[in-house]
Amino acid sequence: MVDQKFVEELVEIITREVLIALSEQEHLSQHPEGDHCTEECAEGICVRTCFDRVGRAVSAGATRLTSSLGGIPQDLSIASMIDHTLLKPDATHDQIAQLCYEARKYGFASVCVNPAFVKLCAELLRGSDVKVCTVIGFPLGATSPEVKAYEAETAIRDGATEIDMVINIGALKAKDFDLVARDIRGVVQVAHAAGVLVKVIIETALLTHDEKVTACLLAKEAGADYVKTSTGFSGGGATVEDIALMRRVVGPEIGVKASGGVRTYEDAISMVKAGATRIGASAGVKIVQGEKAGTSLAATASAY
Repeated sequence: MVDQKFVEELVEIITREVLIALSEQEHLSQHPEGDHCTEECAEGICVRTCFDRVGRAVSAGATRLTSSLGGIPQDLSIASMIDHTLLKPDATHDQIAQLCYEARKYGFASVCVNPAFVKLCAELLRGSDVKVCTVIGFPLGATSPEVKAYEAETAIRDGATEIDMVINIGALKAKDFDLVARDIRGVVQVAHAAGVLVKVIIETALLTHDEKVTACLLAKEAGADYVKTSTGFSGGGATVEDIALMRRVVGPEIGVKASGGVRTYEDAISMVKAGATRIGASAGVKIVQGEKAGTSLAATASAY
């Protein structure tokens, strides 16, 4: 007997590919030779972004067309997925030093700090596997693309090996997708030239469903390594529903970071089940200590 659900998914995939091919053909004459255009579709929305020879975004747009599916990855231990975070404006050098000590002790993926502390963290974590992550355009995302690129360049020079940047949220909501694409691409170019990862914070609490989809697609097309839910400064954090949506949109190719409101081991596991590959949390130690003896993350994920 034919599996009706399989047939529907197959038709959806074929339809998506045909629409993308037709769209590419239609737009071919609109961009001079040398432009590089990409198009991604998910959750009923297609986003197309074109970059010139030097990688600058020259046009971007979103249209409602069709949807696609994304897989849920399985990863390592919970500690190795945590960005141990301290972004409070009143953080002190002593508190940052404690953060780095805990990151070494528990084997966290990174420490995530404001740019002023990058040099200190790079020195304290020298010789360890813990990365130094910092935030760019934080927390509002309202600085210009040029400022964000320069801020990222300075942070990398100070020792940052991962960059979490905030998109221009107002531009996204105003459908100025060219600006959003240029905003992300500028940081990605600077970071990737130095071998540094980029996570794009889309601030889900401020976005509609369609805006979340569009933001994720723009980040993927601009070459980001991760999409991330939240800064934690805009009245809402990560939700299981948003993580699942973001994973479906970006597929298995790039990471998804759950950040904001992840305070317990159970919270973290819920996010991983939904598709998160990184967890941003100030409660990293509490999360690790809450992990039950004998329960591996891989075993938990494989049950779903």
